[in-house]
Amino acid sequence: MKNSLVNRPGGRLALTAFAVASVLLGSGLLAAARVSPPAPTPTTLGAAPPIEVLDGPGVVLTPGVAGSPSVSPSASATPTPSTVPSPSPSRVAAAPEAVESSRAPRRTAPAPQAAVTSAKKGVGAWRFDGVSQALEASTASWYYTWSTRREGIETPRGVQFVPMIWGPGSVTDQALAEARAAGPYLLGFNEPDLAEQSNMSVEEALRLWPRLMSTGSRLGSPAVAYGGADPGGWLDRFMSGAKERGYRVDFIALHWYGGDFDSERAVGQLQRYLADVYARYRLPIWLTEFALMDFSGGSVRFPTQQQQAAFLTGATKMLGDTSYVHRYAWFGLPATDRDRTGLFRSGTEATVVGRAFQAAG
Repeated sequence: MKNSLVNRPGGRLALTAFAVASVLLGSGLLAAARVSPPAPTPTTLGAAPPIEVLDGPGVVLTPGVAGSPSVSPSASATPTPSTVPSPSPSRVAAAPEAVESSRAPRRTAPAPQAAVTSAKKGVGAWRFDGVSQALEASTASWYYTWSTRREGIETPRGVQFVPMIWGPGSVTDQALAEARAAGPYLLGFNEPDLAEQSNMSVEEALRLWPRLMSTGSRLGSPAVAYGGADPGGWLDRFMSGAKERGYRVDFIALHWYGGDFDSERAVGQLQRYLADVYARYRLPIWLTEFALMDFSGGSVRFPTQQQQAAFLTGATKMLGDTSYVHRYAWFGLPATDRDRTGLFRSGTEATVVGRAFQAAG
């Protein structure tokens, strides 16, 4: 999604806060030049490579194979909204053409081995002072940059970079080649349901999806800002269209931002949202953005560092224990006065939240 108080790829800061009414409790509502090459014919679709044991088999959405599940989680996992969550901050990402194309410098010595604490644990990252050092110190096992490029980040040994095709302007031969080379996973469009983000109709996303399939990577669904479990919502219509066309979607990517700063309640809301999404699609879930931020008053409000850290600790424990959640990524690695959910103020200065993330397993 795009929720940040930052313009991730280019490093420019942008904060767009807005209140939303009537949304599912448990989903932290969040909240390019559109030169799209023609989609290839079905004969050009690539087969996905073998997946690591952690993530299990992929699923091709052929008619009658995937869709609404036949079994649902217990009633205790079904949310009963009592409050209206607010959307997360809007991070307007620069189109790929506007992002610096420099790659990480070539190393003359092996990258340091990161002290990874969980194969699931990841983080969204963008450039700041000491970003590579902070990534290594974070103990994350993977990261992404909302791009197919590492954006100047030196990847520590034992840490995986996962590329993303951000929006229609990112569907280029060069970006797809970069995604293929980075493999074996590829994240789909970023918050296509928000005008401030990739802003795509379901029809446009389906038209371009075969281009992403042609990489042969394990594909994550477009990551909607909210309403992932809603019948007739953006994601539901995309998944139904993919099923009708026989398109491959290997896992569901989601974003979640919560406005309830009581850590126990917030963890419960997130857990119920994930359970509802899994009940609907029966596919592995990657939670690629999450944190606590409240927009109910029309402007962003953050919890204290201690409250955020308590939520992070409880949420990562829950996510680690939830079998169908295969990966998660905190938002985000850098911490500034605007990005108060961040983990590091510099390559060596971890926040209270950052220290909680380091300890999370």
